[in-house]
Formats: sequence, structure tokens, C-alpha cells
Amino acid sequence: MNRVERVRAGETAAIARMISRIERRSDGVADELAELHRAGGHAHIIGVTGAAGSGKSTLVAELTAHYRRAGRTVGVLAVDPSSVFTGGAILGDRIRMSALSGDTGVFIRSIATRGALGGLSRATLDAITVLDAAGKDVVVLETVGVGQAEVDVISAAQTVAVVSVPGMGDDVQAIKAGLLEIADVHVLNKADRDGAQKAYAELRDMLRLGRGSQGDWEVPIQRTVAATGEGVEELAGRFDAHRGWMSRSGELDRRLKRTAATRIRWMAEEIVLDRLRAGQPEFDREVDRVAELTTDPLHAARRLLGESAQLDVMGAS
Repeated sequence: MNRVERVRAGETAAIARMISRIERRSDGVADELAELHRAGGHAHIIGVTGAAGSGKSTLVAELTAHYRRAGRTVGVLAVDPSSVFTGGAILGDRIRMSALSGDTGVFIRSIATRGALGGLSRATLDAITVLDAAGKDVVVLETVGVGQAEVDVISAAQTVAVVSVPGMGDDVQAIKAGLLEIADVHVLNKADRDGAQKAYAELRDMLRLGRGSQGDWEVPIQRTVAATGEGVEELAGRFDAHRGWMSRSGELDRRLKRTAATRIRWMAEEIVLDRLRAGQPEFDREVDRVAELTTDPLHAARRLLGESAQLDVMGAS
């Protein structure tokens, strides 16, 4: 079997090698991804985001264990901050999930952000394609943290869970600022702590204020204690209910198209940026002309992009 066939057969080593090839942008990997893309479309892709210290990794581990007990295969992609020295993933989440590593029905991988806006890189989306084509029933994407840029998780996930904890203080404001509207399920983790009822009431009130942004899906709040597994089975049920609603309402198709549009844009941006790098004669020539004031950046950019149409950026003519 070739590499693509081995991935589609669910071979763990083949999946790992394919993701490594993606991260290195090895020769031929684009054609392999094209084959894998056509073989996918079956996995439920769940994004889990939240503040540092909210217990996301423990929650994902418990959720994965629940899915395995139910006979479902799982892929976990933990998006780590890039190492400032190597650009690779720090691997903290893989260490915390090591108890699952011996299960052949689970694949766990850390993916470096590599400075990508929103915390997601092209490699992350391509890795989802690989796990989907490999037959994983559920792919869980755990993102770096919480913040305005983290809404990029909606570009990859079909169901988004935002995790918070009692006593989070100013982090509630971060949820109000950027994440309330993207959550399909709110998870109040560490719900055995003091202040859990107050935190629940705050989330409930915020959801009431934002009601209507999710159509006829009533965004639930699920209390969990990931350290003991409490509430995890119910959380999995919430995710399944959301996927069922998406299928019935047509929302799933809309989200798949949104993801496709995002991936096309990101790929186009990458192709363009590859053409606009120092060391390429055409680019360096335009740099010199702009620096010498014999042309302007807009006209230089249009020439580099091979555009012969009338300039339409910023009203140029």
C-alpha cells in the first residue's frame, strides 16, 4: 500500500508520518492531501478552547476516554504555542494525555501554531483532513487559550466548546469580548469549586443577552469536573445533540462551506506570500523601484501578482 492507503486504513504510524510530511511541506504531500480530502467528510470535529488553567487537557482526555468506551475512534490535535527556539510544538498536552497513548483507537498529536493568527496554522487544518480520512469518528481540536484571535477555531470545528472555571475574574470579560458568540456549548469546568453557582449564573445571564445569535440552537451550559469525569458523559451528549441539530437544520452544510472558503483563502494567501519573498528577482526589482520612489507599493504589488485589470484597491486607477 502507498502512504495514502495506509492512512485510510487507519495505521497509526502512517498517520503520524503524513502529519510530519505536512509540517515539513514535503514533496508530493499536496497531491496526497488532495486524495485524503476526497476520502473525508465523516468525522465530527469538535473545537475546545478556554482560558489557561481551565482544565482543557484533562477534559479532552476524559472526553476521549468516554468516546472510546462507547466504541468510537478519536483523533486529538493539541495546538501548542510554537517553541521560540525550534518553531515546534512544546508538547505539554501530549504529556498530560499520555495515559491514552497505548490505545490504538486514539491518535494524539501536538501541532505548533508557528505564529499563525488565531492560533491555527495551515498544518492544523491539514491534520484534521488526515484524521478524518483515516476514519476517526471524532476529531477534537484543543486550542492554545482564549482571546479575540482564538475565534479562528470556528474555521476548523463544526462544534465549538468554550471552557471556563469558577473564579476566573477578568476572563469573563474576555468571553464577553470575543468568544460568547462562537460557543455552541459552554463548559463550566471544576464545577465543584466555591463560586461555581455564581459563575453559572454569570454565564447564563450572558447567554440570555446574546440569545438569537445561534438561530434556534439553545446554547447549553454543561457543568463538569474533569478530574473525576463528572459531567463528561453529559457533555458528549450535548455535542451529539448539536451535530444532530446541524444536520437537521442545514447548519452543518453551511459550516462545511465556511471551512472550505477559509481554507481556500488561506491557501491563496500562502501562495501569494511565497511569491512575494526577498531573493526572488521580480520582487527585489520592485522593492528597489519603490525605495527609489519610481513607483508606489500598490502598483508594484499589482505587477507582481500579474494583474492587468484596472486597479481597484483604495480607489486607485
